[in-house]
Amino acid sequence: MIPNRAETCDAVLPKLFRRVDLLRSAVPTPLRTFPVALAIIAASVLLNVIYLVWFCPLDLSPDEAHYWDWSRRLDWSYYSKGPLIAWIIRASCELCGGYHQTIAVRLPAIGFHGLLLLALYRLAQRTLQSERLALSVLALSLTLPPLSVGAVLMTIDSPYLCAWAWAAVFVHRAIFDGSRAAWRWAGVILAVGILAKYTMVIFPVCVGLYLIVDRRKRLFASGFALMCGIGLLGFVPIVIWNLLHDGIGVRHVFTQAGLATGPKIGFKPFGPLDYLAGQFGFLIGYWFCASAAAAWVFRPWRSRNPQFEYLWWLSVPVVLVLIPASFRVTVQPNWPASAHLSGFLLAVAWVSQQLESGSSKYRRFVQVCLAFAVLLGIAISLFVHFPTMAVTYFAQIAGEPSEFRAAPVRNLDPTARLRGWRYLASQVDSIRVRVAAEDGESPHIAAMIWTVPGELAHYCKGNPEVFSFGSALDDRRSQYDIWRPNPVADAQVYRGRTFLYVGEKMPEMDVIFETIESPNRVVYRENGVIVGEWTVWVGRGFRGFSATTAKPKY
Repeated sequence: MIPNRAETCDAVLPKLFRRVDLLRSAVPTPLRTFPVALAIIAASVLLNVIYLVWFCPLDLSPDEAHYWDWSRRLDWSYYSKGPLIAWIIRASCELCGGYHQTIAVRLPAIGFHGLLLLALYRLAQRTLQSERLALSVLALSLTLPPLSVGAVLMTIDSPYLCAWAWAAVFVHRAIFDGSRAAWRWAGVILAVGILAKYTMVIFPVCVGLYLIVDRRKRLFASGFALMCGIGLLGFVPIVIWNLLHDGIGVRHVFTQAGLATGPKIGFKPFGPLDYLAGQFGFLIGYWFCASAAAAWVFRPWRSRNPQFEYLWWLSVPVVLVLIPASFRVTVQPNWPASAHLSGFLLAVAWVSQQLESGSSKYRRFVQVCLAFAVLLGIAISLFVHFPTMAVTYFAQIAGEPSEFRAAPVRNLDPTARLRGWRYLASQVDSIRVRVAAEDGESPHIAAMIWTVPGELAHYCKGNPEVFSFGSALDDRRSQYDIWRPNPVADAQVYRGRTFLYVGEKMPEMDVIFETIESPNRVVYRENGVIVGEWTVWVGRGFRGFSATTAKPKY
């Protein structure tokens, strides 16, 4: 008798499901969730590549263009930063073989973004010891504007934050698993991070504090000294470069940190409040409050959780160390960005606790706040990626342009400084062609401050060399003062030449040049709104700057 097919299925399917359940129980949970994490990371990377190649309306930021200009002259180090950013950009441009320079500059940022997400996930796995929380950290991190926007902007923070996160993963493995090889790898990553950004040196300080305070007997018995020894090798090219350039980079760092004296450095009584307000905005309010609450609840002398203590020591000291500096200088919002990596993990752990405790009304309140933070983060990220959608609304809020505020929208829209550079370069090119036809030779190009030359060099035809007059015009020095010859330090080389100068009218301009044309006003509009405005001058017969105008500032 042939069995009924339906009866056969009824008999076989329960056995099959039991075997699948046994197989799933035999596979460790991390192996089951890791593919999900990889899929999320891969999707993020793919979407960023698609955006960058086909939909990105943003020109290079002044920092990106500046670093690209560095990459054209590879060196041991540079005026304000280590050499890693220039090396990476140069490698990417070489690999792309001349393909779209803007895309080539930014492609590495997407790679570092993917590696950073993977590091956050691995660190969350190890410290929070919950696959659910690790995936939550990964998913929620994609709603943080600093991380989502940083995925397509190639600044020093891209390799720096990636190095910090992976160093944290390897040090955790070294401490909690007793792996000496992990200490060595952490040292290598530390060296790479130092080459990207000097503040990476804070990382071993945080680890050392953790070992001293919470694991007193393990500071010298561990491989901590090995990590520091390998990591400090990252300073070798930087030290060599500074020795060859009279320590100018060191002086700049001391000035930026408020450790030097100068006319622009004084006492700012409300500096810490400005600093914390900047961090509040940087973390869209909600995650700032959650991180502060987590830092208090999980403080080492109370929590007694070694995993949370490790995250605490890699976060809170970084935030606190900048408070004294805020009394002297303006602390930029991204300076303590590394603190928010481990701080974010603590914040997610704290929010998870709130969602599982208290009354139902309190839990509902936490859920609503979390949902609002997620939606706000996504909305901000979308605006930054596609800013032209909101330019008219910003214009209505900013008010009408005036003689002193030609583009008031720039005061509200932080992405405005990433738009209009191609248009400016096209106008400069047009003036170059006219002047070359009139004078029989192509004019030099210069700008008022160090943030503009890289943009013009990148977007003008032929990628010409562009100079900065900044150090002669009450601005700080820059890499353009290091490269020689330049018109500020070597006026005799350029005497009698014609310059296209982008910037405000200079003092004693009629002394610096023999003749000056009427200024050309370049206005860049989007949807009828003025987003950028520049003045281009044509000065013939360059004479040089007065010796009293060039005052060294760092």
